Amino acid sequence: MRLIMTLLAIAALPAATFVALDLCIPKAAAATSDADALYRQHCLACHGENRLGGAGPALLPESLGRLKPAEAKKVIRDGRPASQMAAYGHLLDDGQIQALTDYLYTPPAVAPQWTDADLRASHRLLADVRKLPDTPQHGADPLNLFVVVEAGNHQVRILDGDRFEELAKFQSHFALHGGPKFSPDGRFVYFASRDGWISVYDLHNLTMIAEVRAGLNTRNLAVSNDGRWALVGNYLPGELVVLDARDLSLVKRIPAKGLDGTISRVSAVYTAPPRDSFVVALKDVQEVWELSYAGTPTFEPRRIPAADFLDDFSFTPDYRQLLATSRKAKGGQVIDLDSGKALTDIPLPGMPHLGSGIYWQRDGQWVFATPNVSQGLISVLDMQSWKLIEEIPTEGPGFFMRSHADSKYAWTDVFFGPNNDAIHLIDKQSLKVAHTLRPMPGKNAAHVEFTRDGKHLLLSVWDTDGALLVIESDTLKEIKRIPMNKPSGKYNVGNKIGFVEGTSH
Repeated sequence: MRLIMTLLAIAALPAATFVALDLCIPKAAAATSDADALYRQHCLACHGENRLGGAGPALLPESLGRLKPAEAKKVIRDGRPASQMAAYGHLLDDGQIQALTDYLYTPPAVAPQWTDADLRASHRLLADVRKLPDTPQHGADPLNLFVVVEAGNHQVRILDGDRFEELAKFQSHFALHGGPKFSPDGRFVYFASRDGWISVYDLHNLTMIAEVRAGLNTRNLAVSNDGRWALVGNYLPGELVVLDARDLSLVKRIPAKGLDGTISRVSAVYTAPPRDSFVVALKDVQEVWELSYAGTPTFEPRRIPAADFLDDFSFTPDYRQLLATSRKAKGGQVIDLDSGKALTDIPLPGMPHLGSGIYWQRDGQWVFATPNVSQGLISVLDMQSWKLIEEIPTEGPGFFMRSHADSKYAWTDVFFGPNNDAIHLIDKQSLKVAHTLRPMPGKNAAHVEFTRDGKHLLLSVWDTDGALLVIESDTLKEIKRIPMNKPSGKYNVGNKIGFVEGTSH
């Protein structure tokens, strides 16, 4: 069972847990073009009945969303060096490879199920927190650590944000998504993977505490501001899952069912600290949910009607309003969480990526800026009137924006297209591109995160032979380069638990 493993980078579990794999392909199986037979012969042992996963991740269309069929065919045919994936181009013909690829991107005949028993059976306690020291054991500033997701080999690295040296490295599950979240004191970090695995890691002791598979395809998670609860939003099955944040044990499952009975995928889940609540957007139902976690919560959703189906969203600084991606408005929809009313639509060109937008003060007023995943521009909005202030042209569509309260620049990438090696620095007062950097020409530069004090920032070069660059925020001088395999997100503990200006939820 090595045929499909590295389609998902063999990251569902640490390497030591993988079953022994057999390289031999019996001639009878190799000769058949029956994709189901091919899957059962070579994939089922690790990826499970109905492709739900096991020692390897799930192989469902929802789980393969980031992997294009052409890329899947190439991996099957050519394998992947330095991994457990062998090349099968000399054993399987083009028709068999195509049939197997088509099979993986076809929904199973029987709709996948994930029951309470399945969820509880997946729960693993890996360390007893009560027996671990409750103070940092590594000597670094616990609020200036960086959690770095190395997507190319599905690892997580923990960096000291003062010396920019690695403290720990460990294998992650497949395709971490939605960004890690932190306990309010910064001690614990929580991860969600595309195929439903939720993990909690102790940053004081640099050890994994627990994990559970909360679903089959997960969007993201949030942690309550009191550190008691974790809420997971799933695409498959369409539901919310409440976990005890201490050990990830199951508390409650909440079907994402609209008032009309429609079961929805969950678009996004975030915590709203001043409100002591989680806020949830639903992808297939025109509702926003708010679930209070104050006191002894029941986690019954307060339903807020929306004028459209909503995707990702951002909060205003006071957490009274949210700005969500709206297909109907061809831009954004502003919803007041206190009144429960949709205030206005904001038509914006292209496909704004509001979940990665940031806000700052300009002339004493808050403004919000969002990148655009289909057009080369940044849209800047007045957060009082929600009027468009400026459209800033860029060298191509972008995905992430980041800044810091003490930085005069908003950093934005050009993630898509031929100019994706560029990073634009936008003057936050003039709203003009002040600098364009190309840290590693020809390689995709993306995603910035500042140190807690704002004096340095980390920038990713998303390439197999990529790197994490440490840059002085004032001089723009590169002071260190840490080689990595497609480093994606970087998350500073202090910035994240403070929900500070210039970073994301």
